[in-house]
Amino acid sequence: MNNFGEKVTFIWSVADLLRDAFKRSKYPDVILPFTVLRRIDCVLEPTKQAVLTAHSKLKGKLENLAPQLRKASGFSFYNTSPYTFESLCGDAKHLAANLKNYINSFSDNMREVIEKFDFQNTIAKLEEAGLLFLVMERFKNIDLHPDKVSNLEMGYVFEELIRKFNEAMDENPGEHFTPREVIRLMVNLLLTRDKEALAEKHIVRTIYDCCCGSGGMLTIAKERIQEINPKADVHLFGQEVNPKTFAVCKSDLFMKSTDGRDAQNIMFGSTLGNDQHAEKRFDYELTNPPFGKEWKMDQTAVEAEHDRGFASRFGAGLPRISDGQLLFLQHLLCRMKEPNDGGSRVAIVMNGSPLFTGDAGSGESEIRRWILENDWLEAIVAMPEQLFYNTGIPTYVWVLTNRKPKARKGKVQLIDATAIWTPMRKSLGNKRREISPEQISEITRLFEAFKECKQSGIFKTSDFGFRKITVERPLRLNFQASPKRLDCIKHEKAVVNLATSKKKGKAGAQEIEEGRKLREAILKAVKTIDAAKLWKKRKDFLTVLDKALAAVDGKVPAAVKKAIVSALSERDETADICTDDDGNPEPDPELRETENVPLAENVNTYFEREVKPHVPDAWINNGVLDHKDGEIGKVGYEFNFNRYFYNYQPPRDLELIEADIKEIEKDILEMLREVAG
Repeated sequence: MNNFGEKVTFIWSVADLLRDAFKRSKYPDVILPFTVLRRIDCVLEPTKQAVLTAHSKLKGKLENLAPQLRKASGFSFYNTSPYTFESLCGDAKHLAANLKNYINSFSDNMREVIEKFDFQNTIAKLEEAGLLFLVMERFKNIDLHPDKVSNLEMGYVFEELIRKFNEAMDENPGEHFTPREVIRLMVNLLLTRDKEALAEKHIVRTIYDCCCGSGGMLTIAKERIQEINPKADVHLFGQEVNPKTFAVCKSDLFMKSTDGRDAQNIMFGSTLGNDQHAEKRFDYELTNPPFGKEWKMDQTAVEAEHDRGFASRFGAGLPRISDGQLLFLQHLLCRMKEPNDGGSRVAIVMNGSPLFTGDAGSGESEIRRWILENDWLEAIVAMPEQLFYNTGIPTYVWVLTNRKPKARKGKVQLIDATAIWTPMRKSLGNKRREISPEQISEITRLFEAFKECKQSGIFKTSDFGFRKITVERPLRLNFQASPKRLDCIKHEKAVVNLATSKKKGKAGAQEIEEGRKLREAILKAVKTIDAAKLWKKRKDFLTVLDKALAAVDGKVPAAVKKAIVSALSERDETADICTDDDGNPEPDPELRETENVPLAENVNTYFEREVKPHVPDAWINNGVLDHKDGEIGKVGYEFNFNRYFYNYQPPRDLELIEADIKEIEKDILEMLREVAG
């Protein structure tokens, strides 16, 4: 097996053994931990005897053996069991007990990782199904030593296995794994302006991924910095909520270094509900949060933080419960270093929802507003479709920073890279396209150039903002006591409730009877109004109605009178405008509309130009104000790529379409003749 694809196929073949005893959803519980364990076994094999010798020699003589055993193993972890995969398979009768002993003999830091696989339970199930030896033997026969499988290649193996698991279960691999070429582009966009600074001597940088999955983003970012400066001291930090991918990531990082420093900085748990790097700030941050995944599990903690305002991570706003992507973005922005400490750069890949979901004043819009008004957004890159394994939907890379160069201050660059892709020779799930290294460089050059062109637009931050004003039109009603409208009075809630009571017993019955009599008297009084006459002036009709209701023995409640007026009225464009007690026109809720006024434009100027010529009786509702600046209209922000990059393609001439149809008909008839003989 010379390539990682063959190794993945070999490991995946273990599924054939599990098919009758395990559900497909349980395959990862077996295959992933055994792959990790076999990799660890191969990594530790060269120093196995040295560790056993040191353990035997020093046991009982030193209180803390760990430093000496780590030194003997050459890594920050070790295993004091005499077993290897080879020797474990040599004693099939006691395999389960020996394997448990082998796992329990790991150092605390690695045992914590393996426990996230719930391995003890998996061993018991395999033993019960009679499959433990078969699975162990299968893994024993693949050599995963770093001399045979490089760290880079092993990363591909883990990611491909995770992809295949989720594809088989029809789940969302995007939660775990971002295509490598997308990560490389994100890393390029993060580092492209820092190459000179990164090449300096004694440089120290921190990289953070709050949804680190199997660790691909962190690893590639570190590798890229060390390509620029091999002596750079790069520290990785991450957090992952999925126990299996957390274990894959942490174990992989343990095996990539002798000190295990980066692995120790990978934390388990939900970033939104339990941020375990709360006190830290980072130079570079990048992530791929779950697309369109609800955050209900973290709702209590997130809302509690939001209530603290900008003293918390989520002070800008809360998106709808069904999609937490913008929560992760807020989190990253709150983990940036202060500009006077060097500032930070952020790259995050999301689907299209965070660009435009949410109206003015909504949580999503307020988050975009917070970002733009702080001038943190540097660029958004629209990626080609069909890049991800789980979905063909459009994705976007956002690049943000709190240390913009002077030329970019107050500006945002939009890059349309949707046409920059190469077809794959063989599709992988929904992934049918990829971005070649040359195309990654092309997109990076567009970003670096910061110029207007067919695929790049430069905009002011205010260009994405608008004021949503409420446009009112006057209420115009006619009134008539026609039989049809009179019948509607009986069904009005306020009228129906006259013959009801919350009291019990005789008191309740008496109140119901009195209400019924009042209702009958009201209906009788209203019927005295001329049924043929149509009033187009509310004031005149109310005078007639009051005169009719004066005949009722008892006071007519205001709510009942209002219900009668409503039932006897209909909208009429030819009627007079209804006014309030001060003579001001009343707005018609059914004719109420809104207009989005560009933020840079005066609301009244826009209204006079765009609205007034079409609806002369309209006016702006001055009572709808923005909660932040107190001006008329709610401020909103959105990004609409189609508005800036859409190219209209006129339809083909009808003659050409007709000619194509006739050609197809001709081909069909020819095929039918061949079938008929």
